[in-house]
Amino acid sequence: SSQNLSEEFAEAARQLKKEAPRIQFGKIDVTHQHDLRKEFNIQAFPTVKFFVNGSREDPIDCKGVRKASTFITWVKRRTGPSTVLINSTDQAEAIIKADDLAVIGFFRELHKDSVEVFCETARDVPEMPFGMTASEDVCANYGIQRNSLVVFKKGKPVHNEVLEDGRQNKLGLMRLIKTFTLDLVTEYNIETSVKIFDVPVENHILLFTPTNSETFNEIYENYQSAASEFRGKILFVLVDTNESRNGRIFEYFRIRDVDVPAVRILNLTSDARYKMPADEVTVENIREFCQSYLNGKAKQHLSSEKIPQDWDKMPVKVLVGKNFNSIIF
Repeated sequence: SSQNLSEEFAEAARQLKKEAPRIQFGKIDVTHQHDLRKEFNIQAFPTVKFFVNGSREDPIDCKGVRKASTFITWVKRRTGPSTVLINSTDQAEAIIKADDLAVIGFFRELHKDSVEVFCETARDVPEMPFGMTASEDVCANYGIQRNSLVVFKKGKPVHNEVLEDGRQNKLGLMRLIKTFTLDLVTEYNIETSVKIFDVPVENHILLFTPTNSETFNEIYENYQSAASEFRGKILFVLVDTNESRNGRIFEYFRIRDVDVPAVRILNLTSDARYKMPADEVTVENIREFCQSYLNGKAKQHLSSEKIPQDWDKMPVKVLVGKNFNSIIF
């Protein structure tokens, strides 16, 4: 909520006052400041922007940051080094074991394009510590090939991404790394929904199935196997159709009991929905569906029912796919 974010923002300001007095925190109620709202094109609330070197031009958007500690890290990485330089295995171990997640860049030299992309990515992922090293000892200790970005989870390497000079996509890296704040497959519920939408991956695939069915374990394993291949490109979500609180989502995707298990892809930006053509939830079918979607070959799943003329006449409104989103959300 805005109130919660406001409190965390104020806490960050209090802590940084001692450490970095040059960084000023301010808040504006744009409901009364229409000119400022227009000038800075404020569309959503709350919006946090960072102004650099006294300039009103091109402030930096601070998105998806919710906690005081993350605000502090975000600001520090914008005003100073975004990664820790690692010279020894002890130093590397300290970073890897301090948090649940850590990202380490293993490089041949520290003045390559790939190092720059790594440091820029670190600025945009304040949720976890970043370190980089060109030490032969450190690379040899972990047995990692140089010019690799490695994500460590609970002290163990869980992902290794080779960094190629001049060809790395910073946004793609940022999306990939942020997905590690979630499980490979995230079950949708009230608590996880906020986290799911905080990860800036706009393509979501959803598996609708009762989690107590006899075939659930097999289906879930297939779904999970496919998930690792598309990490950072498509977010894998599980929706338990036995959970009555998930009713809104079934309505939104027009999922009926006879349809489950069902697999759908949703693009958050365009709100376009896609239905997996195959009925069976096999690794091959999921993989094919995801690949055809990413290649732009999947067919949109459109709401066929027209909005009834008298949908609004009675106390209980009549909802179909075409008016569901605008009325409910």
